[in-house]
Amino acid sequence: MLRYLPFLLVLALWIFAFIDCLNTPEEQVRGLPKVVWVLIILFFGEVLVGPIAWLVAGKVRHAPTGGATPSEWHRSHRTRFVAPDDNPEFLKSLREENKKDETLLKDWEADLRRREEELRRREQGNRESQENEDKG
Repeated sequence: MLRYLPFLLVLALWIFAFIDCLNTPEEQVRGLPKVVWVLIILFFGEVLVGPIAWLVAGKVRHAPTGGATPSEWHRSHRTRFVAPDDNPEFLKSLREENKKDETLLKDWEADLRRREEELRRREQGNRESQENEDKG
């Protein structure tokens, strides 16, 4: 099993670089057009040149905001958990969803009433024409 580990690591890096390149917007690609980077990753993936070149030179990397590392940012920006019942944004979204559902239900009911009335008219018209035929 251990002899397959290097192959699996190379394959994982190859797939990661390929997907990362495909998902990267064109304006964040450096040096070469995105299509060329995809081809480099595919053709030179087995020897790791393509994926490593993409990760090192192909994509614009952004420095952390404010010069802080992610761990420093998380230490200084603690978020407090807010229960859904206390979250005004969540409650507002529920109200909006309820309004949409009520509107949809009213539309369906109106459509159903219209169809029922149309069927009643047809049945009444059929009865009247049948009675006229029976009389005549």
